[in-house]
Formats: sequence, structure tokens, C-alpha cells
Amino acid sequence: MVGEEVIRFDDVHLGFAGREILCGVSFVLQRGETLALLGVTGAGKTLILKLALGLLKPDAGRIRVLGTDITGLAEEELFPLRERLGIVFQESALFDSLTVFENVAYRLLEERTHGQKDYTDAQIEARVREVLRFVELEAAIDKLPAELSGGMKRRVGIARALITEPPVLLYDSPTGGLDPVTAHTIMALIIKSRDVSRVSSIVVSHRLQDAFALANYFYDPTSNQLQPARSDGREYPTHTRFLLLRDGRIGFDGSPEDFLAQPDPYVQRYLA
Repeated sequence: MVGEEVIRFDDVHLGFAGREILCGVSFVLQRGETLALLGVTGAGKTLILKLALGLLKPDAGRIRVLGTDITGLAEEELFPLRERLGIVFQESALFDSLTVFENVAYRLLEERTHGQKDYTDAQIEARVREVLRFVELEAAIDKLPAELSGGMKRRVGIARALITEPPVLLYDSPTGGLDPVTAHTIMALIIKSRDVSRVSSIVVSHRLQDAFALANYFYDPTSNQLQPARSDGREYPTHTRFLLLRDGRIGFDGSPEDFLAQPDPYVQRYLA
């Protein structure tokens, strides 16, 4: 339900080698909401994902994730929280020596190995096949990553992120380096996962068309296709917000419609 805070950044600062990259970033991601995180190369978009995962600590400010202040947590204290977050990397980050099945099942197998869950082999296989079917890759279950195209690897990455049904998904430039047709397929899957699972998401992107796809389309389970969010006088709520990083700060935070209407010359240049 939109309205409950999932991630909150309060006046977050982060720098390296004497150069401040994030200079007081504050924003909130609400449950069921999708945040399209925009900005030029080097603006700090990926750093925000790493901060949300606790992979980096802010120099100043506070970060809350799923109701927990993670700012001062030790690495081992972050493990239970990370299990509730799904991450899709730009380069997929698959294990080259493992099959698609083993890559997607990895977290479930780890949980069983460490006694956290008592999954049977049949339960793990059923869940892996379910998420691979969701990304339309069940036929590739026994393949190695070297046998997959770039787009197929991204789809496996999405399946792996979905395997534990996390309430929050973080996408790091999921269409980076892909051709337009494959990029559209990946965005369709992101929208599908949003609308089927009702997850909260942060989608880092260099591509404005990705952000507007999130805002302007929804997944129709009847046709198994994307449909316009606005047609025939009706509007499907996509709960998508735009966040633009500019010079280490929030340059815009609001609806896609307000983004398009911004008179700020910087925003207009970005849109161009």
C-alpha cells in the first residue's frame, strides 16, 4: 500500500578522495511505489543503491530501510535485511561456472545450507521454474551464462532477484548496453514484476524512455502485454515518481507530468 515508507534518505552525504559526490540527499520511497532515479554519468545514482544495501556508509545523514536505521549497522547485522532486498546489476553478475538453475536457486540453496530454511529439492526446483517461466526463460534452465545473450542474462538476473519474493527491488541500469528491442523486453519484465508482485522499486537509468515506460504503461495479465496507462479516458495508477540527481543534490522529485512541465533550464536540457 502506497503511503508506508520503505526507504528513507535524510540529508545523506558521501564523498571520496576529498570530493563530495552526494551533498545532502533526502528522499522517500513508499511501499508499492516505483522511483525512476535519473541523472548524468557520475551523478551518484549507483551509490544510492549501494548505500541502501549497506555496502557503503554515508559520511553524514541517516538511512532507513524497511523500518530499520541501517546507518551504523555492522556487516553481519545487515544480512537479514539484505535477504529482503532484490538487486539486478547492469552486468547481471551471474556465476559463470553455474547453470541458470544454480544461479537462480543460489539464495535458496544458501538459506538451506545455513539452516535458515528447510526447502526440499522439489520445492527449490518448482520455485526456480516459476520465476524462470515469469521471465520466459524456463527452456534455458540447464544452460551456462556463456550460452546466453546479454538480454537473456539480464532476464536471469531479474529471476534471481525475484526468487525470494522480496518486497523491494533495486535495478542498476538494467537496460545499459542493450539494443532497443532487448531493452524494451527488460523494461516490460520490470513493469510486469511491479504490477504482479506489487513490489517497491528503485530503477537507476540513463535512458529517459525507460523512466517514461514505467510511468506510462502497465502489465495486463489477460493479454500478457503492456498496455497504455491512460486510454479511453481511464487511467491505471503506475505509482511512478521521478528523482533527478543534479550536482550531488536532488534536482527534481515528483511526478512525470511535473517533470515534463518543469521550466528549469537544466531539466529542459536533460529532457532534450
